[in-house]
Amino acid sequence: MKEYVCVDIGGTAMKYGVVQEEGKFLETGEIPTEAWKGGPGILEKLEQICEEAGRRHHLSGICISTAGMVDCEKGEITFSGPQIPDYAGTGLKKRMEERFGLPCEVENDVNCAGLAECLAGAAKGCASAVCLTIGTGIGGAILFHDRVYHGFSGSACEVGYMNIPGGMFQDLGSAGALLSRVAGEKGLAAADIDGKWVFEQAEAGDGCCIRAIDEMADVLGTGIANICYVLNPEIVVLGGGIMSRKEYLLPRIQAGLKKHLLPAVREKTRIAFAQNGNQAGMLGAFFHFMARH
Repeated sequence: MKEYVCVDIGGTAMKYGVVQEEGKFLETGEIPTEAWKGGPGILEKLEQICEEAGRRHHLSGICISTAGMVDCEKGEITFSGPQIPDYAGTGLKKRMEERFGLPCEVENDVNCAGLAECLAGAAKGCASAVCLTIGTGIGGAILFHDRVYHGFSGSACEVGYMNIPGGMFQDLGSAGALLSRVAGEKGLAAADIDGKWVFEQAEAGDGCCIRAIDEMADVLGTGIANICYVLNPEIVVLGGGIMSRKEYLLPRIQAGLKKHLLPAVREKTRIAFAQNGNQAGMLGAFFHFMARH
């Protein structure tokens, strides 16, 4: 049975695993990205992961999910934010194929997460889906009949940069924005708190944290409504670590949608939460690879 190494390159961690051709993971792990080292540092770590996996398994391919905008044909990063310097222009596919003599495919991490949800998650069986990952920023993916819609130049559904009242969607509605809002009001450093702490404080009755979550949920309602007016998807899937608090968030996001989305659209649009957790990027990278081979 063929085996593939899958790597999910994020701003904080690089998750990796070896998967069999029917989609079963044999092993998984993660290492820090150390994003400040930029594209060259990521290539070095990627080679290390693949080399070590190759010692333990007979690999048939390399499947990569990554932050940034991706040219899937070239397997190259076309744009990356300041979190990963010197990453744009990095030819992941070319480097890996030359180094290991194996086929390699590369796709954007949110597109990979969307593929995972459509083929083996919350959007399975849906003809059209929008998947949003709510993290440090906000990423989006559009899928029709289990295929990612990339747009003319490969930048479809970069919704984090969408302008809404007050600024960009991700600057107002992301988990990063939530932490900054709470930290600013409490006189703390955003790096010293996390989403888990904010939700625990809110559930204990902390007014600042409650207001901040409510504001985030309303912003998400605004952004999701705008997306639905344009695309009218069957389902919107919400992912990212903070979305694990779905019981707390769902009624608040639905309240935001009630304000911003007409009933004729809202009542026919399902809101769901991602099911694949930390394996979503790796699993989607594997599905992307198999679709191209």
